[in-house]
Amino acid sequence: MVLLHHLQQLLRLHQAQGALGHFSNLAKLSLVRFFLLGLSESQAQANAVLKLLQSLTLSAMNKLFKASVQKFNQAVFHPRLAVVLHDLVMVAIAWYVAKAFRLSFEPASQMQALRWSELLLVVVLQGFALGWTGLYRGLWRFASLPDLYNIARGAAYGAGAVALALFLFDRLSNTPRISLLIFPLMLTALLGAPRLCYRFWKDHRLGLISGQQGQRVLVLGAGRAGELLARDLRTAGEYWPVGFLDDNTALRGARLLGLPVLGTIDELNEIAPEVAASMVLIAMPSISREAMQRVVTICEASSLPFRMVPRLQDVVAGRSQFNVLKEVAIEDLLGREPVNLDWTSIRKQLSGRRILVTGGGGSIGAELCRQAARLGASSVAIFELSELNLYQIERELRSDFPELDLQIFLGDVGDQVACEHVLGKVHPEVIFHAAAYKHVPILQNQLRQALKNNALGTLTLAQAARDVGCECFVLISTDKAVNPANVLGASKRVAELACRLVAGAGATRFITVRFGNVLESAGSVVPLFREQIRAGGPVTVTHPEVTRYFMTIPEACQLIFQAAVLGKGGEIFALDMGEPVAIRYLAEQMIRLAGKEPGRDIPIVYTGLREGEKLFEELFHEHENYDETAHEKIFLARQREIDAKALMTLFARMRQSVLRFDEAALANILQELVPELVQAEQHEVAAIRRVG
Repeated sequence: MVLLHHLQQLLRLHQAQGALGHFSNLAKLSLVRFFLLGLSESQAQANAVLKLLQSLTLSAMNKLFKASVQKFNQAVFHPRLAVVLHDLVMVAIAWYVAKAFRLSFEPASQMQALRWSELLLVVVLQGFALGWTGLYRGLWRFASLPDLYNIARGAAYGAGAVALALFLFDRLSNTPRISLLIFPLMLTALLGAPRLCYRFWKDHRLGLISGQQGQRVLVLGAGRAGELLARDLRTAGEYWPVGFLDDNTALRGARLLGLPVLGTIDELNEIAPEVAASMVLIAMPSISREAMQRVVTICEASSLPFRMVPRLQDVVAGRSQFNVLKEVAIEDLLGREPVNLDWTSIRKQLSGRRILVTGGGGSIGAELCRQAARLGASSVAIFELSELNLYQIERELRSDFPELDLQIFLGDVGDQVACEHVLGKVHPEVIFHAAAYKHVPILQNQLRQALKNNALGTLTLAQAARDVGCECFVLISTDKAVNPANVLGASKRVAELACRLVAGAGATRFITVRFGNVLESAGSVVPLFREQIRAGGPVTVTHPEVTRYFMTIPEACQLIFQAAVLGKGGEIFALDMGEPVAIRYLAEQMIRLAGKEPGRDIPIVYTGLREGEKLFEELFHEHENYDETAHEKIFLARQREIDAKALMTLFARMRQSVLRFDEAALANILQELVPELVQAEQHEVAAIRRVG
């Protein structure tokens, strides 16, 4: 009875299986049948066993038959096989028509228009030629000029092969020479026309269905992106394009996909009501910042909602999908031309290396971790003070890069024991030091903590990096370190001096990279403005004339990698931040992008410069002349001379003052290390404190 119970379980298990393994199961059953008969205790039990086995065998044979029929149907009726058969039939027709057409001019000719052996040879050779060109890797639904090119190429190669084969076969005794020229032309027409007609029918059919329900839209840009967008919109059905606007006046009146180019972008206000458009779609992913600002201004004046096709660099970086429309963001208006990087050198520098990122949970640090993982780092270690930030970046990296050797450490870079422990365990080959306090107003009244973390923390980490033999140490600095008017900038300038002090004492290459504000970074003005707009205002700006440099986080990190490759040790690099942006303009554009009007819907309030703020930032000190480097977006600062012994003494005094919490002594030390800080306080931009 136990045996019967096990066999019944086997039957249920078999019935739950697919067709896979049926052959082996049948073979096993035929052997088990006789084996079980010998083990049966009675004839009745043997009969029961045989009956159960017969049921199992029939079930297996039934499933095997069904699976075989299914696979046969898939093989015989596969759509691609139907396409191949269609093309071979067209080959036979084209050959016959080409010969018959030529022979119709010579009724008395002894040549035959149809000879089966010859036709078979032509079909086989031409079929191989068409397959060799890759024609069958495409779909009729998306047939286009590349497919026609493959058809023409395959027809020409096939005609050449046919001519050679027939010459060897019968010296072309039954083939008019001119038919060898007519044949590829005829074949190209017979193969291309059905494909284009099918696509036209599908596009037209889907377009008609979509046109009854879709929202009418105008597409700005009649280039390749506009064409692809209009085609996808017709297929999807949510939007129905009614025409294009493009600044190329030569295109006016032309038609693209059957849609007219109605005028220029400047005419949007006049044309949109005429065609009853209810939305504008911007299909110009590669235009400059200035051009995008102009287009957005025109769209805002029309009072129509508008969306845009993502920029190519955002698609490549994985931040957007090409076929998904997005709202215009402030980054699109402040964005710059794509940066050309020496990715070969960058990969050589970072691929297969052990990388440590301090402050890896912050905006810049997290992006450095992501890009290092994409570039093939053998391991990435994160040294982070914030528990929440460390948790978030760890979860993201483990999800996106499951094969990455990721190590996380919670701690303070100013803790010498912790630094030595982490670096001794990781043995990093490249360190990106992004950990720092960065909030100007807060640090203005937290002198001890600013110097302890930003200055002494950098010195402690740099010394530990030198002691473990790290190859490259990159300090992430700021433009506020130039002629600093606040504690933040001064503390980062001291951090630069700390790297210079340690640089000459070992083989480690110490490199400093300066740049300005980054969009969407934690604590920056963009998230603040967005929150204020969401709350209904007011949006607070410190001064109507204040300007700042802006750069996107990914671009900043890419240029940091490039600077790390260029540096030989001891350099201070400054990134080309482009043109400074007026914060007032930034606030106005963000309000408009939210569908509001500055001053009417959302007020802008000028609060006055805060303590330590300047109207504008600088990338170089007046005594730091700069040179160009091998990269057009990276400049090299000619550094001022330093007194190493005096620096060591000042850092020792600073460390003792931090331990005593003597902020008065720290202020004096800071003035000795950064004498331009005193001058900056007397600068005219610092004198404008409050503007109502």
